[in-house]
Amino acid sequence: MIDILSEIYDLKDEKRTGWELRHVEYPETVASHSWGVSFLALNFMPEDLDSEKVLKLCIVHDVAEADVGDIAHRAIDADKETSADKKQELERQAIERYSRDLNSDLDELWREYDGKVSEEACFVKDMDLIDMCLQALKYENQHRYDPDEENENFQEYEHMDEFFATTRPRLKTEKATEMFQRIKSRYESVKDSRSS
Repeated sequence: MIDILSEIYDLKDEKRTGWELRHVEYPETVASHSWGVSFLALNFMPEDLDSEKVLKLCIVHDVAEADVGDIAHRAIDADKETSADKKQELERQAIERYSRDLNSDLDELWREYDGKVSEEACFVKDMDLIDMCLQALKYENQHRYDPDEENENFQEYEHMDEFFATTRPRLKTEKATEMFQRIKSRYESVKDSRSS
């Protein structure tokens, strides 16, 4: 049990790949991202959702990354290049092992989140995306990367634009869409002031 817990605690050090690819200085970790998702969910959760389930899904949603790493779908780096199906299979295997070794329901929670089979899972996925956009805004505002740097990973987008462009079509809830619009508007203002 201690070995599994120690492995899962590696999430506290596992840096988020998307930010590393963007060359962000001191990027957040997977665990800090999960905290952000949990905090957003706690504060913006609709009353009709099961709050205990929502918070469990927030905590569990990226636990498998302790084993497989934070694999970005768009990574050009050959070491990180993995299909979405392969990533999902690797994560499923990891979460099943954790669930078995800890005698817990991690696998059931993860499958619910991954399949977005409940309103709670859809809401948590939206908060996952909103957290990413808030983090992009934070990095833009704090000048934690060089937008003018030659970056082979971000040739088709400027600044943090990709994180916003890929988020909007994936949002399912009205609350998340409203939050997204407000965050994106602030991001555009910060980006424009940084560019001038």
